[in-house]
Amino acid sequence: MAVLHSNRVLADSGVAFGTSGARGLVEQFTPDVCAAFSLAFIHALKDEFDVTSLAIAIDNRPSSYAMAQACSAALKQQGIETMYFGVIPTPALAFAAMERNIPCIMVTGSHIPFDRNGLKFYRPDGEITKADEQLILNAGVSFEGLGALDKLSVKHEAAEEYTQRYLSLFDEPFLTGKHIGIYEHSSAGRDLYQGVFEQLGAKVTPLERSDHFVPIDTEAVSQEDQLKAINWSQEFGFDAIFSTDGDGDRPLVADEKGTWLRGDILGLLCAQQLAADALSIPVNSNSSVELSKVFKAVERTRIGSPFVIAEFEQLSKKFDSVAGFEANGGFLLGSDTVINGKVLKALPTRDALLPAIMLLAAASSGKRVSELVAECTQRFSASDRIQNFATEKSKQIIAKYTDDAGSLIGLLGFEGVAVESVDVTDGLRMMLSTGDVVHLRPSGNAPELRCYAESTSDEQAKQLVVQVLSKVQSINL
Repeated sequence: MAVLHSNRVLADSGVAFGTSGARGLVEQFTPDVCAAFSLAFIHALKDEFDVTSLAIAIDNRPSSYAMAQACSAALKQQGIETMYFGVIPTPALAFAAMERNIPCIMVTGSHIPFDRNGLKFYRPDGEITKADEQLILNAGVSFEGLGALDKLSVKHEAAEEYTQRYLSLFDEPFLTGKHIGIYEHSSAGRDLYQGVFEQLGAKVTPLERSDHFVPIDTEAVSQEDQLKAINWSQEFGFDAIFSTDGDGDRPLVADEKGTWLRGDILGLLCAQQLAADALSIPVNSNSSVELSKVFKAVERTRIGSPFVIAEFEQLSKKFDSVAGFEANGGFLLGSDTVINGKVLKALPTRDALLPAIMLLAAASSGKRVSELVAECTQRFSASDRIQNFATEKSKQIIAKYTDDAGSLIGLLGFEGVAVESVDVTDGLRMMLSTGDVVHLRPSGNAPELRCYAESTSDEQAKQLVVQVLSKVQSINL
């Protein structure tokens, strides 16, 4: 067979790293591209780790299993044993790999449509860094093209270890008397969640399992899914509804009224329940975090879990209990934490299950979820996206108006409004004279333009997003 070189294969593939992992169209993830990524990943670790085995898991996308086969076959070529854990949530795979002190690869495109997919890479000590990404892309590993791909044999330990991580924290079934809906769709964790909440004492009703991949975006919940939650709550009388994105690292939780919680408000409630000392959060998170005044330090970063995690190192030098979360809901535990007298080990990667459980633990004291949300929400956020919006155009708009934000605000339909300040940590975040915030940012994973807004009411925040996204499409460059 012909000898291939990983850097050339990857350069020609069209696949790029986004905010968390490599993403691209399914047809771009050929067996050779999957092989190149896998071998370049191992090569990037060689100076720090002696890798002899690696764990792999997948989401429910139609293309994911074949990609896992290709990754495994390439590693086998190099004498590296692979442990295949099947369809499980990304945090379950990451936890299992870290417990075994081995790297892992998650085959998932997270929330993006099924015609796309991706790969997430984890070192034995956690997520790869942005520096690691460059090492992967630049590595010149030689390998032979793959032949027939072997069937993978599933190991089931990782799923059990992940659920026990949380079940072991509670001596009593604190959810007794509660009714939880599980919106299963095609989530990678859909076979785990019902058992977890039932063992914690809840009555559970599974909802709408799908045989087709459903691209749930926890940051831009569709109108259809908003209505579903309201109707389900009215029909079943739920205390809460739990769901996740495709790979189970971002939660989607609704209160007893069927209102989906904003991810950063869920993160804030979880961090309060965990009694975290310090937080690392991305720049688009709700200002209620700082206004709560319950944390000793809050550091804001670029958007994406690698940036949130990178800040943990500095915070851990000053504080005992460190955590982070994102506006999309993923919660990251940066240090070991004691809950009910038991140690919950750090898991510095996005997790959907921990914030949901901590929210319900907070609600077990007698308050309903909506009451907890109302108590901690001092500012209101909204977000949405324009799909199939060229990334290059998004970047051009931001580059052109970074130093002329006042003109941009005028083009976006704001009359008599000034820009008080600008934050370019990630995209263009504009603080307006009205006290509102408008933030434009190209997606790091797909050709989409995202808008985040913050205001004094939920309705006003939503109106800002609708206004901005409708006007930005007509901007001529």
